[in-house]
Formats: sequence, structure tokens, C-alpha cells
Amino acid sequence: MAQARLEVADIFRAHGPAWRLANAGNISLDQLKVMSAIERCRTAALGGHVTRCEDCAHEHIAYNSCRNRHCPKCQAGAAKAWLAAREAELLPVRYFHLVFTLPKPIADIAHQNKREIYNLLMRVSADTVIRIAADPKHLGARVGITSVLHTWGSAMTHHPHVHMIVPGGGLSADSTKWIACRRNFFLSVRVLSRLYRRLILEGLARLHEAGRLQFFGDRTKFADPAVFHAFLQPLRKIDWVVYAKEPFAGPKAVLAYLSRYTHRVAISNSRLIRFDADSVTFKVKKYRVNGAGRHTTMTLATGEFIRRFLTHVLPKGQYRIRHYGFFGNGNRAANIARIRGLLGAKPPSREGTCGENDNDHVPRTIALPCPCCGGRLIIEGTFAPAQHPRAPPETNRTAA
Repeated sequence: MAQARLEVADIFRAHGPAWRLANAGNISLDQLKVMSAIERCRTAALGGHVTRCEDCAHEHIAYNSCRNRHCPKCQAGAAKAWLAAREAELLPVRYFHLVFTLPKPIADIAHQNKREIYNLLMRVSADTVIRIAADPKHLGARVGITSVLHTWGSAMTHHPHVHMIVPGGGLSADSTKWIACRRNFFLSVRVLSRLYRRLILEGLARLHEAGRLQFFGDRTKFADPAVFHAFLQPLRKIDWVVYAKEPFAGPKAVLAYLSRYTHRVAISNSRLIRFDADSVTFKVKKYRVNGAGRHTTMTLATGEFIRRFLTHVLPKGQYRIRHYGFFGNGNRAANIARIRGLLGAKPPSREGTCGENDNDHVPRTIALPCPCCGGRLIIEGTFAPAQHPRAPPETNRTAA
């Protein structure tokens, strides 16, 4: 029998209670809720349903998912739906992948001020692209942007940055013409980075002046305006990291990459190797290394692993995905239709899609095939949270 795959939930269930006790008073309510959701996910605590295979009559239990956006095992369906929606909106033009990163000193402040600085990062990075693109000296057009916030690196360290996918061109001021960028060149990275740096530093100064930044531990000194101003000064003189490149494999490859993180956080279960009371070992990728040493492993103390994972819990109501410019939610469909008309492109085919009532009389099924014969599983009944139905031959921890 194949060995069960290790999950973050296993680590939380085994060592979460002791970690919470040891760190009482230093854990936010949002982090506690995330831990609880992941620990209960795909267990009888959340209820579930009993299924039967149409072909071999094998009975099967599927427990419900927690549906928490931080759970490594949930939201796969939502991510696929997001990817399909974005692919349907792709225009017949070149696309560019942009990345805006915060310097480490500001990332450290963001750790204590997630909502304010994450919002600033997303707003300013989009504003930077929109302003430079609108300048006639560069592109002279209104562009469209899809932004996704990431807060982690491969080792789960705090590394806030924004990924963007942007069409290589935009609408003219009167929306009557499509203005394409130069081949293999969207906007000057140097110009983008300088405006981005200025807008972030100005935004930080305004947040501090308005009293919307909090400082704890060895950063309490930054509450003093003079100290904070002095802290920002060296950051005005360094180069800030902005990446802008046409993806080699095309826009669908970038969308597929982003979709793996739009509805999850920090680490996937597939990267976990082993754990015990003392440590957790998992796969990491060293992005600055090419060749055999690029993919390696890392071992962290179990408590440090849990701490790093929970560092990436977003504040309640914090949006990770945002659309700007002509991709703005209020007028995206109309703008895409207009641009396709200007480019003489047809909308994507909708062949094979079902009508609203096509499945009205089809038995409720789940996506997973029967573990015995691969047939279709039909839902025969449900059971409430904390109830334990009669156990069939096999129990599954996968959601419907």
C-alpha cells in the first residue's frame, strides 16, 4: 500500500497544541483560526458524505474541507476556476511578467504592519506601471494589470512582492486605438524602479505621519518621526528590484504559475519530506543557483516551521488578487471586447459548455474516481460535523 503523503495538517495536529501553549500571547486570532481550520480539514470534525461507485458498488467516505484560503490542501477548484477565467480573457498580443519587490528593511516593517504595507505595495506597484505607460515618452497608453501578492520565498521567509501579468500595449486616451509596445520591450525597468521607490517611500512617510504604522520590539524607536526619517534616507539611494520580461513560454505559463499561489500560502504539501518532534525537512529551491544545487532540502526546528508558516497568514479581508487599468473589475468585460474588436480578434469559443439546467437530473457526483475501479462516485448521503458514519472499506481525506 502506498504511504500516505505528509501534510502541514499532520504537523499542526501533532505539535500545534504544544506550540500554541509555548507561544501564548504572541499568536494572533487570525493565526489561531488558520491552525484550527487546517487541523480539522478533511476530518470527521467537519462532517462529510458517503459515496458509492456506479460500477463496482464500492462505498467510500469523503470528509469536508475547511475551505480556508491558507490551507495547503484546499481551494484547488477555486484556483482552476481563476486560471480558466484569466485564460478566457487573454488578448491576442504579447504579454509581460513584472515583479515588484520590497527591500528587506521595509519588508521587516511590513511584518508588523501587514495590512497597511501590503496595500501600499499593491497600489503603488500598479500605479507605477500605469503612470509610466501613460507617459507619451514611453508608451502613451492605458494598460491592464492583473496583480498577485506573494509574501514568501522558497524557505518560507517573509518576502513580500507582487507578480503582475500585463499585455504588451494599451488603449489610446480616447479608447479608439490599440497601441502596441516595442518587440521584447515593455517599459524601462530603470524608470519603473525609480518611480516605484519614490512612491513607496512617500507612502510610508504618509502612513507614519497619520499614525497608521505600529512598531514593536527593537523597532519601537521608529515611532519617533526623526528616527523613521533617518531610517528611510539610505533606501532612497539604493536600486530597488523590479523585473520585467516577456515570458519565454507565453502568458499561459505565467498564469499557470500564479494560479498555484492565488488560493494557497507558504508551502505545498508535496514539498514536505519528513517531520518529528524536533524538526521538519522539506524541499526548497535556490533561485540564485543554477544547475544541480538549485533544488535541495532544508530542515527547520518544528516550532520554527510553524512560526514561518503562520507568518504568511493574511489579515482578514486582505485581497491577494487585484486588477487595474482596463482590467478593472467594473469595466473589464467591456474593455476586453473593445480591444478584441480593435485587433480584429474573435472571442474564445464556448463550445462544450453546459447550460444552466443541463445537470438538473444528473446524480450528484464528486470529482475523484473510485479507488477500486476508477468509476464514478455518486453521493448517497451526508453526515454532520463530529458524527462518525459506519466506516466503509476505505476512508478518504479528500474533499468533495
